[in-house]
Amino acid sequence: MKQLITFFILTIFFTGCKDGNRENDPEYNSEVTEASKKIEQERDSVNIEIDPVSHATAVVNWGETVIYLDPTGGAEAFEGKEAPDFILITDIHGDHMNAETLQALNLGTTPIVVPQAVKDELPEEMHAQMVVIGNGETTEHMGFNIEAIPMYNLPEDAESRHTKGRGNGYVLEKDGKRMYIAGDTEDIPEMRNLEDIDMALIPMNLPYTMDVESAADAVLAFEPAQVYPYHYRGTDGLADVVKFRELVRTGNEDIEVVQLEWYPDREE
Repeated sequence: MKQLITFFILTIFFTGCKDGNRENDPEYNSEVTEASKKIEQERDSVNIEIDPVSHATAVVNWGETVIYLDPTGGAEAFEGKEAPDFILITDIHGDHMNAETLQALNLGTTPIVVPQAVKDELPEEMHAQMVVIGNGETTEHMGFNIEAIPMYNLPEDAESRHTKGRGNGYVLEKDGKRMYIAGDTEDIPEMRNLEDIDMALIPMNLPYTMDVESAADAVLAFEPAQVYPYHYRGTDGLADVVKFRELVRTGNEDIEVVQLEWYPDREE
């Protein structure tokens, strides 16, 4: 898509050099407008679906690309799902990183994007397929720009459950669409400073991440188009995601709160 836009811009430039009066040509301007609309339509037509598996584990179907987030639960948790084109892992804890699941999925050489701490914990035979990036760093795969975003507890403390720099949240971007996967984090400045996020997965489970009030406040700060509550099981059960939705809607009715079933086996 970026190549298409670049080609389109260069075509306009060189054509304009040949005939400087074409900007006054109604037929020419109409062609430019229609071409711009076509590019926008192609971008907007990309279908992105989040298929929750459990807690922090999900399958993202982004057009023709399949992405696994923090795969856990064994191979049986992914029965009937397409094999991943690449995998993102956020942290070393068992609800995010599970070597047995990765091995059972028979991933071959599928790239696994991880922070260094995760690579250090996983079997050496898997290291060759791992792409290590730290907070603030980026990598590219299959046309996706993947940026590692800090994820940590507040206040910053060397003894906290999630120390700054160990794990990664991620921003995925392709063709102008941006998705934020927060991972285990609280209402941190790096989250509040995000821009132009189309879809955001936000945790809310005490004492591991943050409460619903903090989560809602953070969302209202960076204003994603859609927010998906996930990772909301804590020591006292499930967080009140209905309250979270109400807080976000009250603060900004333009933000869509999308509730998916992250805990299919829970008792009602």
